[in-house]
Amino acid sequence: MNFELSSEQRDIKLAAREFAEGEFSEIARDYDAKEEYPLNLLKKACELGFVGLFIDEKFGGSGLGLLEHILVLEEFCRVDPGCGHILLSTMGAEIIMASGTAEQKTRYIPPLTKGTSIMGCAIAETGIGIDTGAIAATAVSVGDGYTLNGEKVFVTNGSIADCLIVLCCTDSSTRSLQQKFSLFIVDPKLPGCDVTKIKNKVGLRASNVANVRLKNVSVPVECLLGGEEGRGLDQIRPCLDVMRLVAAAQSIGAAQGAMEEAVSYVKKRKAFGQTIGSFEVTQLKIGEMATYIEASRRLCYQAAWMLDQDKRDASLISMAKWFAGETGGRVADGALQLHGGYGYMTESPIEHFFRDAVTAENYGGYKELEKSFIGRELIGGI
Repeated sequence: MNFELSSEQRDIKLAAREFAEGEFSEIARDYDAKEEYPLNLLKKACELGFVGLFIDEKFGGSGLGLLEHILVLEEFCRVDPGCGHILLSTMGAEIIMASGTAEQKTRYIPPLTKGTSIMGCAIAETGIGIDTGAIAATAVSVGDGYTLNGEKVFVTNGSIADCLIVLCCTDSSTRSLQQKFSLFIVDPKLPGCDVTKIKNKVGLRASNVANVRLKNVSVPVECLLGGEEGRGLDQIRPCLDVMRLVAAAQSIGAAQGAMEEAVSYVKKRKAFGQTIGSFEVTQLKIGEMATYIEASRRLCYQAAWMLDQDKRDASLISMAKWFAGETGGRVADGALQLHGGYGYMTESPIEHFFRDAVTAENYGGYKELEKSFIGRELIGGI
């Protein structure tokens, strides 16, 4: 099932490239060094309509699709993957749009596209996973609300979010994973909610990531996503799909940016009386980079396009996540090698791309898990 970008999609991609080149280049290094989230960039991106492209127009979005969101993210990350994280300010909106009540949609989604609110998802926990049914965070019904307890780790936007979507166990007695979990929309400023920003990350330092501890946090019943218990796993699936493809797009953008830096460098750097770009070994390496990037891009675009057509292909999503992540690391490493010793210096843009690409490869689902999932899907169909 093949497709090609429409003229509108190509225009969106070009506009995103021009915005990133004009706004990121001068400030990205400073945000990376300070590990500071670029709120001013988020405001500008919202004003130009880059944030929330996939959100319905009645909620302030553009009514487009995940593919358009991916196109913008790739171009942002081509210039700087850390600053590109501003597009993740809407993380979780896809869950509310798909499963939230009318009141929840009206309350939580419109501010995201204006840049007046930031959302995050608190899903992961230390050492356990959803598939084992071992999520430790709990939500107990008390009066006309719930009391939440537990810890969540690596929460994107954790310490700057105005609301978090939190996965909790609401029925520990059932053996059915499908009925065990529920999602809640939580204000991280509530009493008992302790948010700790994670510092000293290797890459994507301009992004905001935090650990969240919930201790007897009281939320009203209106915070139960969709107004119904036991639907958490079904509700969270759209977010997990988006997270994988977002990670893939970040890796593709980082790889593209790293390759372009390498091409520019080998055209100028001379050795033995000629540019190193004239050496066949250099041309072979650049050719490999370009091929891996294009293959990753097509996988990612195809998977996003199919989701937009309501034709979800779980294996394709995992393929895109794994292959793009590996491509990002492979290309960034190759570009660094072509730069020689200069590539290891902090003033080199390649050093920055290398750190960001390696980081993007390792979140949203590590690669061995993705490959295992693909294999299970194929074997299960035989």
